[in-house]
Amino acid sequence: FFFKQKTAYEIFTSDWSSDVCSSDLKLDREARLTPAALETLAIVAYQIEWNKIHTLLQNVNLSDLHPDEPCETQAFHQLAASLGISVEDLERLQTIWGNEFLLYLQTMQARRCEFGIRSLSGSLSEYWRATGSWWENIEKACPEVLERPVYFVSSNTHSIANLISGYAISAKDQIISLLAQNGNSSLMTEWEEIQKRETPSNQQNFLFYALKKVQQTAEGKFMNQAQAEMEAKHGITRVPSLHSFDVEAQVIDLAKLNVPLLDPRLGGVSELSQTLKKSNALIINVDYPLGFGAYHILTALAENIADILGIYIMGKAATLNGVRGDVMIPSVVQDEHSENTYLFKNVFQATDVTPFLTFGTVLDNQKAVTALGTFLQNPRLTNVMYRDGYTDIEMEAGPYLSAIYEMYRPTRHPVNEIVNLYGVPFDIGILHYASDTPMSKGKNLGAGALSYEGMDSTYATSIAILRRILYKEQKRARL
Repeated sequence: FFFKQKTAYEIFTSDWSSDVCSSDLKLDREARLTPAALETLAIVAYQIEWNKIHTLLQNVNLSDLHPDEPCETQAFHQLAASLGISVEDLERLQTIWGNEFLLYLQTMQARRCEFGIRSLSGSLSEYWRATGSWWENIEKACPEVLERPVYFVSSNTHSIANLISGYAISAKDQIISLLAQNGNSSLMTEWEEIQKRETPSNQQNFLFYALKKVQQTAEGKFMNQAQAEMEAKHGITRVPSLHSFDVEAQVIDLAKLNVPLLDPRLGGVSELSQTLKKSNALIINVDYPLGFGAYHILTALAENIADILGIYIMGKAATLNGVRGDVMIPSVVQDEHSENTYLFKNVFQATDVTPFLTFGTVLDNQKAVTALGTFLQNPRLTNVMYRDGYTDIEMEAGPYLSAIYEMYRPTRHPVNEIVNLYGVPFDIGILHYASDTPMSKGKNLGAGALSYEGMDSTYATSIAILRRILYKEQKRARL
């Protein structure tokens, strides 16, 4: 009866969390939840949900359910009723499990789930050691990072490189030919509409998306090596993670960029050529980490690099007042890790992103919450956030801001305080693009990927970051 009436979230939060206080968004936890504890919570929740289904299926005859039959059958509706869920939710589960839908149900009906968890090297010192190993790998691949000024970017492994390498644009004919060869009719139709100006989609963004698609095919696999060679030739060094964090890094030498190959949205060729010739700066772009790993990574950079010119953070977030594909620009971040509220001057405004965004809207002056994990967000908590004016839920801004505090103050970041970062002597820029809308059922990445239109906000924010870096370099060149 207990498992039938309670969700996994309610079972666990009833043990360690008191009621949410709407005045300051904080959960009064008797014990801090570490990342390892959150992972354990998710695993145990999986076990509880499995065992709930096991209990509910004991009086269900699954032999009446045939995987080849449509979802409108009486047996399918009876199964949804037995599990206490809607037919729509059961259809979504069938989509996820595919041909193994019935097999999984039979397995869950046959036995209970009992996990055992064993923690290996879970101490904080091991985490520091892993961070040190990650940084040493970058330093070994690009020793010049120790002596050159650096712009730090936390984004992804494709957008920055695509915008500055020029590979996708130069290989346009090959990409389109491979799309046609593989019979991708929907993308070919989109390309034809772009050519005829029948759709507002951007040609460069389409090529970036199509490049990734053709590289995943047997015929287009050779383009992975061709792209890597072109990037290396034009100052982009990729440093894969070997033994610790699964966080790839890219070290970009601005002076080696081939300006005519840059995305035209980044600015005029002649002016950029003169600027970048004089530049001694590097961009270190990392595949953004989630959670407190962001703090450790930025701290490692700060300990080893003397001159950091700017810190720019781009990532996915859930929006409580927008739609998927919108861009949010926060100036306040409530961090659930440190329990601090950070106030800072975000160098980005709506005007920096709007000219390059086709399908979404830019929402500036937002208030963000850095959550401990997406698993812990429920309707009650998101409603409290929304009532207090917090509309942006993500996972790394808070830890990054804690590391930034320690970069210009002589003490460790505080706990449970309002922290003013307006005196920081370098750029702080945070841009979030909406991938989830938790106030709307099913409107999240679990129900569908961002796909082609979703890349619109990814590249709009990436362009804003690169334009800001190039603007800073132009100012430095005049000094």
